[in-house]
Amino acid sequence: MASSTVYSATTAPNPKTSCFLLPSEHLDKGRFIVKGLEVLLSLVAFVLEEVVNSCESCSALYFFEFVSCTAFLFTLLLLILLSTTLHTRVGIDCWKQVDFVYTLAIAVFFCIASIVFASANSGTSVEGTAVAFGFLATIAFFIDLALFWRSNGFPFTSASKAEAGNTEPPAATGEETEREKLNGGVNGGKE
Repeated sequence: MASSTVYSATTAPNPKTSCFLLPSEHLDKGRFIVKGLEVLLSLVAFVLEEVVNSCESCSALYFFEFVSCTAFLFTLLLLILLSTTLHTRVGIDCWKQVDFVYTLAIAVFFCIASIVFASANSGTSVEGTAVAFGFLATIAFFIDLALFWRSNGFPFTSASKAEAGNTEPPAATGEETEREKLNGGVNGGKE
């Protein structure tokens, strides 16, 4: 009878089966920390805004509420998707573009909402603190954009432009090598 130890020496665990993949192809450790900070600051800004009892200009308060809640929920979703393997099941192939556009849009909207809420509030300490956390979250989103730009560049440049500077021929894939062998090319021809 064969023992079970025969197969244990050749079987290796798969390191890709863990829940979080850091660094992943879309998110490194630094940006993971910044995105976590964005989630936390957006949540605090949202909670502080919800504590406000009365408002003089409620439209500024409601706009700030919408932006801070949206930033919290969608940044948390994006953080989970990019740091796990779930992004492969969604059916989106352009994650770098999605991440860049989303982060830029939220940074701009958070900046606008914080400015509007800072100029049109009752002057209570809770409102001032909410505005401060709004500006801190805005800064975190802009830092995330800078880190993204530094590590990935602008995500909307075509791949052909990036490859134009490369003078080396592309490496043959396994399929091309197999075709060469079948068609009598390298190592497959008659001598």
